[in-house]
Amino acid sequence: MKGDVFVFADQVPLEVVDAVVSRQVLTFNDEIMLVRVIARAPGPMGAPHSHPHVQITSVESGVFELTIGGRTERLKAGDSFYVPSGVHHGAVCLEPGVLVDVFTPMRADFMKG
Repeated sequence: MKGDVFVFADQVPLEVVDAVVSRQVLTFNDEIMLVRVIARAPGPMGAPHSHPHVQITSVESGVFELTIGGRTERLKAGDSFYVPSGVHHGAVCLEPGVLVDVFTPMRADFMKG
């Protein structure tokens, strides 16, 4: 939540994005954003895409196949990845789990209203 020093996950609404993905926008300001992404079932996590934001993600749990700039790798708990600004990327959930995304600048498109 913007400007909050402490954020408690059980107090942050869970947004259902599609049949595979839900997310929680945990905390942010104009420069940076922390988002928890929950993959509830195996399958594609949205369409491959690019965005102007720099993204760094840590795999908290589960198994995911990531393709970044044409390179594909399988990641599990403890692994991480970096997506430079404008680079085409996509993810497939192989085993349900959680990703923790950091974006800079913040993703205004993730905010409702």
